Amino acid sequence: MATDKELSDFLKQSEKKAFKRTYYHVRNEDAALDILQDSMIKLSTHYADKPVAELPLLFQRILSNTTLDWFRRQKTRNALFSNLTDFTSQDGGEDFDLLEVNAAETADRLGESAEQWTGRLQTMQHIESAVMDLPTRQREAFLLRYWEELDVAETAAVMGCTEGSVKTHCSRAILALNKTLTAQGIRT
Repeated sequence: MATDKELSDFLKQSEKKAFKRTYYHVRNEDAALDILQDSMIKLSTHYADKPVAELPLLFQRILSNTTLDWFRRQKTRNALFSNLTDFTSQDGGEDFDLLEVNAAETADRLGESAEQWTGRLQTMQHIESAVMDLPTRQREAFLLRYWEELDVAETAAVMGCTEGSVKTHCSRAILALNKTLTAQGIRT
C-alpha cells in the first residue's frame, strides 16, 4: 500500500509529463489541466491503497480514460450547444507557451547565446507541432513509449490494444516524425 508521501511524490513526479501528454491530445491548456487534476483525484481517491509499483500504469490508464471522457463530453456538448465564441474571430487563440515549460531549464543554460537558445526553441516548436499532427493512436503510443518511457506491454495495457499494435503505431509515428522533421530541415 502506498503511503500518502509516496502517492504525493508520485503525482509530483508525473505531473509535467502527464500535462504535456494530455495537452498534445486535447490542444487546450485549461482542458488539459482539468483532465490532469481529475485523473490525479481519481487515482488518490480510488487507488491509494495500491502498491507504489502499480501507480504508474494505473495513472496512465486513468489519464487515458479521463481524456476519452473529455472528448465524449465535448462531442455531446458541441452537438447540443453553440458557444458564442464560435461566432467571433479569435486573433491568436490560446497558444501553448514553451517558455513556461522550459523556464526551469533556462537557468541551466546561462552560457548559451541568444541565437542558440532561439534555435533550440524553434526546433522544440517544430517537434511539438509534428507530434501534435500525428494521428491520435500513433501520438498516444509514441508519447507513452518515448515520453512516459513505458515498455511495449505497459503501453498496450494503457491503450487497451495488443503489443503488436503498439509496435506498429510507434513505428509509423517515428517514420512520420522523421519525414516531417527532415522536410523542415531538422536532422533526426
